[in-house]
Amino acid sequence: MEGIAITKDSTSEDLEQIAMAIYSAVGLPVTVKSKNKNGIRIENNKVIDYNYTGKYLEMAIEQKRTIHGFAEEGPYKDVPVVVSPIMDKEGEVVAAIGIVNLAGFIDLTRL
Repeated sequence: MEGIAITKDSTSEDLEQIAMAIYSAVGLPVTVKSKNKNGIRIENNKVIDYNYTGKYLEMAIEQKRTIHGFAEEGPYKDVPVVVSPIMDKEGEVVAAIGIVNLAGFIDLTRL
C-alpha cells in the first residue's frame, strides 16, 4: 500500500508533500521535522531549506504539546509562530510542524 507515512526518522524529502499541502492550504511559511532528523522549511511555494530545525520545533517534540511564541532570529524575527507535535497511534511524538503567522490576524490557536 502506497501513501504518506510520518515516522520519527522521516527525512525532509519524506515530509515535503505534506508540508507543501499545508503551505498551499494556509499560504503561510511552514516548517516540519521528524523527531530524529532535520526537516524542511517552505516559503513562497518553494522549499527554502531541506536541513531545517528550530527552537520551537524542538520544544514541541520534547514537551509533547503545542508551542506558541515569536521567532527570535532570521527573516521572521518577532513574528508569531505556532508549532504542534505530530503523534503516532500510540501517542508518541514522531514529528512537529509549525506555521509562521505573517498575516498577524489569523487565530493560530485554532489551527
